[in-house]
Amino acid sequence: MPCPILLSMAVKRPDGNGQGMRKKVVAIGLMSVGLGYGLWRGSEAGLERTWQSLFGSPDLGPVDFAILKRRPTPNDALICPRDLCPQARPDAEPPIFPVPGIRLRSLVSEVALSQPGTTLLEKGPEQDRYLVRTRLMRFPDTVVVQVFDRGQDASTLALYSRSQIGRSDFGVNRRRIEHWIALVGARVRQQS
Repeated sequence: MPCPILLSMAVKRPDGNGQGMRKKVVAIGLMSVGLGYGLWRGSEAGLERTWQSLFGSPDLGPVDFAILKRRPTPNDALICPRDLCPQARPDAEPPIFPVPGIRLRSLVSEVALSQPGTTLLEKGPEQDRYLVRTRLMRFPDTVVVQVFDRGQDASTLALYSRSQIGRSDFGVNRRRIEHWIALVGARVRQQS
């Protein structure tokens, strides 16, 4: 429910008999929190519609890590075991986590959905795909995650984050997936 924000102003006026001054507080309603929030959300939605009309669907689709080739532009990031991404040069290799693949996939989902601006696009049989929007300009990035078993109670993963808009991402995609891996690692350690 909207709650008005009020500005209080002290106004000095002489009282009825001319002696001394008394304060009168005048409350001026500036704006409703609900209205301000609604305007901000409306501008976000407007930006999202603009990007979609100019560049198409923000969902860049699934990835086949076995044949993945990196973009020639610096607006993507890949963390993947080299044996699972033989045609792409990963930015880093992920650790092997001491948890079964199904649990690792669940932890990655928890971490991803806890991040600002992140929504689940698709939970497929092997991969999960997330849409992440930047805070200010609402630029869309697609993050594809696939978990791979590495023996009993051990698994690893591949993450590919790519921007839909722009030639460079200033390292945003790489920092994002490195952060996700760090958070997943922390959750795995908490369970041990």
